[in-house]
Amino acid sequence: MAGIYIHIPFCKQACHYCDFHFSTSMKKKGEMILALANEIKLRKREFENEIVETIYFGGGTPSILQITDLRFLIETVYDNYLIIENPEITLEANPDDLNEDRIIELSKTKINRLSIGIQSFFEDDLKLMNRAHNAEEAKKCLEIATQYFDTISLDLIYGIPGMTNEIWKKNIEIALSFGIPHISSYALTVEPKTALQKLIQSGAIENPNDEVAQEHFSILVELLEANEFIHYELSNFGKANYFSKNNSSYWLGKKYIGIGPSAHSYNGISRSWNVSNNSLYIKAIQENQLPNEEETLTISDRYNEYIMTGLRTIWGVSLDKIETEFGITYLDYLMKQVQKFLHDDLVIIKDNVLKPTKKGKFLTDGIASDLFYLNLE
Repeated sequence: MAGIYIHIPFCKQACHYCDFHFSTSMKKKGEMILALANEIKLRKREFENEIVETIYFGGGTPSILQITDLRFLIETVYDNYLIIENPEITLEANPDDLNEDRIIELSKTKINRLSIGIQSFFEDDLKLMNRAHNAEEAKKCLEIATQYFDTISLDLIYGIPGMTNEIWKKNIEIALSFGIPHISSYALTVEPKTALQKLIQSGAIENPNDEVAQEHFSILVELLEANEFIHYELSNFGKANYFSKNNSSYWLGKKYIGIGPSAHSYNGISRSWNVSNNSLYIKAIQENQLPNEEETLTISDRYNEYIMTGLRTIWGVSLDKIETEFGITYLDYLMKQVQKFLHDDLVIIKDNVLKPTKKGKFLTDGIASDLFYLNLE
């Protein structure tokens, strides 16, 4: 099974923390839609022997598109690829795009999963992040969307300067009150060259505090697990049968094609990425050229990726797989490097699978980096 990701590089306005590729100008939207469709066609040979189980509209802000644009792109995928009977088709959406008429329209398409960028239910947080919606719109869209969609995920951000534990708990409780079956939650991160970085450097906003973020993470895990959510990936929580198939495919190493400017693709052997420039992307696709770069992954690259993704998930890192796919040298190295984390009760090995403990979950990425093999080749 495989997946198709479609990057929609348009937003109404720039969130202060975002470093994804997008434009706030819609001038080239028509050309972009045609280019996306053309890339979908150009790359169908890559999946000649694959069956697509997920289609994911990310961005940017995919919900900014018209229903006709979304239908057109979905049908283009169906016309050029083998699709399972009931694929997961996700649309990332912002609350300000989801009025009742819009939600009803979306419910009549093949889209069957909404991923809604709530981020916070409090005005101060939304203003600090420069979100396009307000708290009332956040609540209203969920009230309506839950009437028409069974599968909804929402995003929440913690570790925001000025966010108390009480406010963070209230955010989670409000989300739970809508009966949402999936929540993705991330610590506010200061990315280079973002407005957030500049505001912090100027002293207009405090720098996010790692200790506060870790405390918020602990609150998040405790509250969601108490409400029958499964913490199946570091930043993702789902009720049983509501895990994101699209995201899970990334963590489990399945193949995917990324359509659109800046989108990444993976075929198990190599990784490629499209140019992060709308004009250059459109021009190349109009000439039936793929504007991408590609790298063949070394055995060390693939080992490191497996360590990173495996430790972030409930499936963990299989020591049997390390030995079978990467060899005894890698297994011996892993076992040597992991000893300090076993000693500090940050990871455990059970049934020959390496996983972080509750204590180690928030530190997963740092632990993984210490387990990377950098000097084999």
